[in-house]
Amino acid sequence: MTLTELRYIVALARERHFGRAAEASFVSQPTLSVAIRKLEDELGVSMFERRPNEVALTPIGERIVAQAVRVLEEVRVLKELARDGEDPLAAPLRLGAIYTIGPYLFPTLIPALRGLAPQMPLLVEENLTVVLAERLKQGQLDAIIVSEPFQEPGIITLALYDEPFVVALPPEHPWTAQATIASERLAEETALLLSTGNCFRDQVLKACPDLNRGGSGELQRTLEGSSLETIRYMVATGVGITVLPCSAAQRTGQGEMVTTRPFAAPLPKRRIVLAWRSQFPRQQAIEILQKAIRACPLDCVDWVGA
Repeated sequence: MTLTELRYIVALARERHFGRAAEASFVSQPTLSVAIRKLEDELGVSMFERRPNEVALTPIGERIVAQAVRVLEEVRVLKELARDGEDPLAAPLRLGAIYTIGPYLFPTLIPALRGLAPQMPLLVEENLTVVLAERLKQGQLDAIIVSEPFQEPGIITLALYDEPFVVALPPEHPWTAQATIASERLAEETALLLSTGNCFRDQVLKACPDLNRGGSGELQRTLEGSSLETIRYMVATGVGITVLPCSAAQRTGQGEMVTTRPFAAPLPKRRIVLAWRSQFPRQQAIEILQKAIRACPLDCVDWVGA
């Protein structure tokens, strides 16, 4: 049994497909298949059920893969401890953020962190919460920035800030004459939302439940976009209205493309948290990252603990 074989079974459990697992592991599919079969023979159990288009874990396979993840994490901790003996701020920090945070935080966070820890490169990634959580648990990321609710075993979270939502309108929309917009009024318009699976979409629908239905009992008319920036341009053309986190609304350089208005009380908002593994040994790097985030000019948010 080798660490490489453990990495292979973890990759196959994650991808549920030999080809994708081999690609993720940077080896050929036959190499990965032979290594996994060898490990199964050594252990005397079948960890995977081979199906035509996918792979499924057997009950014993689930337990073995879970233990393999823990073993690989301990190995990563050992390597991190060795590096920390030299300088905890010298190694790269791998940071992930959800799509509705990264584009609006990273442009100021990266230079802020560089000013505080110039010898620590920051490697950033944007993805969905579920993907970031898995990559964090597997040690492929060191920390992630996501929105609540977020709770995973073995993961520490720190509340950063509460971010209000705003309504984005075409500049000529009649609602621009109003100081605030009541959430229930959004059902009167065609709403542009992020695609299913994005947590911000779910938060908008929770804050504005009338978007789920029209006045006649039919589903409210909605159009989906792949990103907040795509939706912003759709709003600018007059297709409909949308809801944005305030950090996206205050983005500089957008000119008069869209107009925003705050919600009437109670203000819908989301809480943003920083998350990292409880066994991550570079605590000083996490503390520097927290400091850099708080130095970012997010004027519209309410900092937790400030």
